[in-house]
Amino acid sequence: MKRVFAAYNAIIAISVGVIVLLGYFIPAANIFRVILLQWSVILAGVAVLIGMVNLFSVHLQKIHEWRPGSFNSLVLLFVFLLTALLTAMVSVVPLLQPLQSIVLNGILVPTEISLMAVLAVTLIYASMRLLRVRGTWSSILFLVTTFLVLLVAGPLPFINLPPFISDGLRPFINTITSAGARGILIGVALGTLTTGLRILFGVDRPYGGK
Repeated sequence: MKRVFAAYNAIIAISVGVIVLLGYFIPAANIFRVILLQWSVILAGVAVLIGMVNLFSVHLQKIHEWRPGSFNSLVLLFVFLLTALLTAMVSVVPLLQPLQSIVLNGILVPTEISLMAVLAVTLIYASMRLLRVRGTWSSILFLVTTFLVLLVAGPLPFINLPPFISDGLRPFINTITSAGARGILIGVALGTLTTGLRILFGVDRPYGGK
């Protein structure tokens, strides 16, 4: 019976993938592609809602038992409820929209800045360890590029480059960062394409629960 259900799941997944793919090339299949995409958006929204309920219940249980880290869970639930309440009230009272923007910016912007700061420190530490373990030309280039980006984009508080040097290095740094970002995007696109093709051909079956 498990093999029968696995075969049905594979047939459904492959058929949906083929229909969605053909909808971009065959106008007759476009209506089915739109319907399937709408269903996927609805299912994704329901999945996010279930995840939010699960997150709330897990942290509420953690606070109830007062385990280590319960204070962080308390802060998370407070911000969660505050954001949800403001979002719901804005639709009724539009005058509260500036307050909602203040709350969201007060939460999202510091979080993003902290994550980027941690990422910068982690990159420097990782590049130094990489240079100590394997001192190849690529690791040296990575470390030099990291310091140049921090010097120009920062600047660092203990190093202040003259304006003519930072302005001269800025086009070079912009070229390097743009090339790296495009390389990452190309890699993500190729990885997504490969994963999609493997699912279409039934090589990978993430819907099997394994």
